Amino acid sequence: MFDQFALHERLLKAVAELKFVEPTPVQVAAIPPALDGRDLRVTAQTGSGKTAAFVLPMLDRLIGDAQPRVDVRALILLPTRELAQQTLKEVERFSQFTFIKSGLITGGEDFKVQAAMLRKVPDVLIGTPGRLIEHLNAGNLVLKDVEVVVLDEADRMLDMGFAEDVQRLVGECAKRQQTLLFSATSGGAGLREMVGKVLRDPLHLQLNRVSELNEGTRQQIITADHPAHKEQLVQWLLANETYQKAVIFTNTRAQADRLYGHLVASDMKVFVLHGEKDQKERKLAIDRLKQGGVKVLVATDVAARGLDIEGMDLVINFDMPRSGDEYVHRVGRTGRAGAEGLAISLICHTDWNLMSSIERYLKQRFERRVVKGLKGSYQGPKNLKASGKAAGTKKKKVEKKKGVEKKAKPAAKRPKNARREPSPVVSQDGMAPLKRRKPAAD
Repeated sequence: MFDQFALHERLLKAVAELKFVEPTPVQVAAIPPALDGRDLRVTAQTGSGKTAAFVLPMLDRLIGDAQPRVDVRALILLPTRELAQQTLKEVERFSQFTFIKSGLITGGEDFKVQAAMLRKVPDVLIGTPGRLIEHLNAGNLVLKDVEVVVLDEADRMLDMGFAEDVQRLVGECAKRQQTLLFSATSGGAGLREMVGKVLRDPLHLQLNRVSELNEGTRQQIITADHPAHKEQLVQWLLANETYQKAVIFTNTRAQADRLYGHLVASDMKVFVLHGEKDQKERKLAIDRLKQGGVKVLVATDVAARGLDIEGMDLVINFDMPRSGDEYVHRVGRTGRAGAEGLAISLICHTDWNLMSSIERYLKQRFERRVVKGLKGSYQGPKNLKASGKAAGTKKKKVEKKKGVEKKAKPAAKRPKNARREPSPVVSQDGMAPLKRRKPAAD
């Protein structure tokens, strides 16, 4: 029960109103030390309830101070607009019985309208690094009195190239009393460097390893001969699988648009989401999907994080993601909050080694599946290495033995009785050949 935490009564009232009964493991582990003021470094998979794990302690700190606002008091940084919008809704839901006000700053929205909102000084500011830096440079954003900084999906922000922006924004919060860093993966050297720069004596909480995907998610692969074969498989799966909502991931915008066109031509209600879509198109796609007007979304990895839609129970990887982390974030869209889900990856010969690497990363093997009537000729490599990757055929090298020299090729033999052509006689000036005179008669 949430009343085990020393949260303000208004926050507990909001939790009860939202019918939050049993806290998740990440909430049980992170909320008490966060309430104590500790800096936290938390690794928890997508869909584990980590938003509440940092929002509730943050609001508890802010609710106790009734002084007039003169500056932003809490800053939450996130990698994508969609995730920022969802986090804003969570903050508003948990703070509904308080006087705490929140604001959102992301790209794709009117800059002047955002500047006007900042002049009203929200208690909690939620945003993406790029647009926040623009407002900072324009003099619209003051962060000197920020008390709490939250970096959510910190690993993804680094992947997207926001390291310098994040460090600058955190540096502007010089008086901060607490920093909370959450990520779905343990990250690499870049994340460790950021942890060392922005956290002070942090408590490290690893709630689950990245290889531990949602237990209710089945993972399958279907082999395919080529992209056109994959498109046929996608149409069959969407027509025959039982699902409420589905998302199909591609690695490129061009492939997303092409697949979207094929599905629309088949009279399917589909939306496409990638980096070239403006904010209105992105918002429309997600809203229609949430409302049930559309059941299928074709997307690039821009939607792999921050896409929290109830009823998303089918994920199809049209292209295999390029890393194990990206696979986890894609498949993490389904099987959330204990629900069942299905993740299907379509594997051509160019995808096999990626798939094999991800199996090793997750320390598990995917279920092999065949669709009758659409079985292709490619069923995986004929020869496999111990790692599971395809074993290539190497050309045999002809080794040159020591001390043995190559023999010169013998000159071509001239047939017997063959007449030898006389060599031309060249003039003294080296120009045109002279005609050979016939020998004089005796």
